Parts: sequence; structure tokens; C-alpha cells
Amino acid sequence: MSTSIPTIGVLALQGDVREHQIALAEADALARPVRRAEELAEVDGLVIPGGESTTMSNLALAFDLMEPLRARVAAGMPVYGSCAGMIMLADKILDGRDDQQTVGGIDMVVRRNAFGRQNESFESEIAFKGFEDEPVHGVFIRAPWVESVGAGVEVLAELPAADGAESRIVAVRQGNLLATSFHPELTGDHRVHALFVRMVEEAVRTRA
Repeated sequence: MSTSIPTIGVLALQGDVREHQIALAEADALARPVRRAEELAEVDGLVIPGGESTTMSNLALAFDLMEPLRARVAAGMPVYGSCAGMIMLADKILDGRDDQQTVGGIDMVVRRNAFGRQNESFESEIAFKGFEDEPVHGVFIRAPWVESVGAGVEVLAELPAADGAESRIVAVRQGNLLATSFHPELTGDHRVHALFVRMVEEAVRTRA
């Protein structure tokens, strides 16, 4: 594993893998695809991209990656999940298939496809904790939201709702795990990826 520039994998079973690799490279990380357990063992951190969470879960099981993923998360490996990746990191999901499995690790309940179907996709400016200089431009595509979080979860961003309805949690962190409902890899704004790279660097220093 790298001791200077962190090596960060992107789970390459399904979804927007290339976009995350580009964003990680722009944030000064060495990015590589991960499809097998032996590739997972060689990275300092992992991004689980957007895509279709049910398909991603089924492929992780088919490639014998689900248990190695859970083991690395339990051992403290930093992981960032966007959109479907957020669902994969949730301890509990709503509106998923009865047999759908997750990697878990974040004490949260996530509602799948909460913002609607593909044709209801939208973009919005979002205040993000730690990025006080300017908001994050959020791209929401069949996105989940976080229904509730446990005491150990830090809420990083919420999307204000219209008509006085309750705002929705769209970004969280718990320890070495980070998740967003939206797709920062599609915007050219690499601050979320840079935050994750710093998390990975800190985890590597702590292990050394």
C-alpha cells in the first residue's frame, strides 16, 4: 500500500467508475478499479460509485466481494459511497428488494430512489459542512436520502424541502465512512473527493 500518495480503489462492478477515477486523480490520489478480493486487499481506501444498488449488491455477491468488503470496513478502511454507494454503506435500507444486501457500516436508514425516478432527476446547490466558501452543486439521479441516523453519524449536508416540508439528509460521515446522495464526480468540483483523500491519508498515517 502507498505511504505517500494514497491508492484508492473504485468498485468497478457497475456504475460511474471512470468519473470517480478522474475525480480521485484530480484530488491527488492513485485510483484503480477493484473487481476482485485480491485487488481490494491492495488499496488504502475505496469508492463505491453510483449505479443501481440491487445490481451492485448482486454482483458483489457473485464476485465473492461482499464479505471481503464487510471485513475491510470493519477493520477501518475508509470508504466513500455516492448515490447507490450510499445505499451500500447503510446498515438498513427502505424500499429495497427483500433479499438485497448491503456492506453496511454507517448507522443510518436510507430510502432507495427517494427523490423519484430517472425523469425526476434534478440539480441543487447544497450547503456542505466544512465547505463554507461556497455550496456544493448536487446532481441527484434516482437518488436516495437518509431517513434517520444514529448518534455516531455526523450530518454534513441537508437538502431543504419545498412547501415547509422537512429537509432531507444527503451527506453523512461516520468515522472512516463517507456517503452522499448526489454525484460530485459529475460536476468538476472535487472537494468531496479531496475530503475523502484526506480521510484515507489520515487512516494510512494512523496505521503506520
